[in-house]
Amino acid sequence: MTYLALLVFVGGAAGTLCRFGLSTWITHRAGPQFPWGTLAVNVAGSFLIGLILGWPDGLGRPAATPPVVALLAVGFCGGLTTFSSFSLQTLAMLLERRWAAGAGNVILSTLLCVLAVAGGVGVAHILGKAG
Repeated sequence: MTYLALLVFVGGAAGTLCRFGLSTWITHRAGPQFPWGTLAVNVAGSFLIGLILGWPDGLGRPAATPPVVALLAVGFCGGLTTFSSFSLQTLAMLLERRWAAGAGNVILSTLLCVLAVAGGVGVAHILGKAG
């Protein structure tokens, strides 16, 4: 196993634990009627990957090195985000004929996660220039 694979493994384990904790906490508070916990971790992970990969070096190029990408973008964010859970929950809503909830989950997840990536890139550029 290469050191980059080991970094993906460690980051993935940490991201998975964060996903479990955050998603469980949100679901406990918001209730199980809509997958708010899954939505929250997907938006958070989208923001983080945008922040990590959008952080510029002094010359305007991405500053993330292969170890940072392996640990944080691939590992942590990959473990944190839950596209398979999103897909399963959406299918369950559609099979239950909860059309509005299923469509809302697809629309909210797609829109908010793309906006979160853009927000992460934007914040990275602002902070990268300030630092």
